[in-house]
Amino acid sequence: KAEGRVIDLNRVVASRPARELAERIRFDPRHVQVILDESVRVVREAPHVLITETRHGFICANAGVDRSNSGGLDRLVLLPNDPDASAAHLRDELERLSGVAIGVIISDSFGRPWREGQVNVAIGAAGVESLRDYRGGADADGYRLEGTVLAVADELASAAELVMGKLERVPAALIRGAQVAGAGDASALRRDPATDLFR
Repeated sequence: KAEGRVIDLNRVVASRPARELAERIRFDPRHVQVILDESVRVVREAPHVLITETRHGFICANAGVDRSNSGGLDRLVLLPNDPDASAAHLRDELERLSGVAIGVIISDSFGRPWREGQVNVAIGAAGVESLRDYRGGADADGYRLEGTVLAVADELASAAELVMGKLERVPAALIRGAQVAGAGDASALRRDPATDLFR
């Protein structure tokens, strides 16, 4: 929304594929058109929802297109074009203004397969260790870790959501004391399709 990525539904003309899909899932065809415009493929469809792969590579509901907090019932908010670049820009500006080195995470709510509820995940990050790789290390019993890679940026995004809330209009949270400074970005969190067991 801060980057002007807001669509007025009254200016959207739904294509025939969008209208046909909208009829199947019982959804506004204009909204479906915007979702399709933001997607590279539809993964699943169900009444009132599309699971899509966005141009960024996210697998999420409705390509992250959101009517909530859009500023009007006929407006939709889109994800940033490049969330990592947006996070880097915010970090640079905040560091310039404060004189303090910080990390920035841009997050959005995602559902999870086989789990109820949503959690915030990092869609953009700068100055933060996005992943912490424990492979090759040993646990307290000496067992060698072979697959443990912690999604640090996602965990921070979820923790921040508990403070920000969904209805409170709190746009940001400040996390202090987390030892997570790094050069990573959120693109590191997207699994390579070749190693994705669910595709």
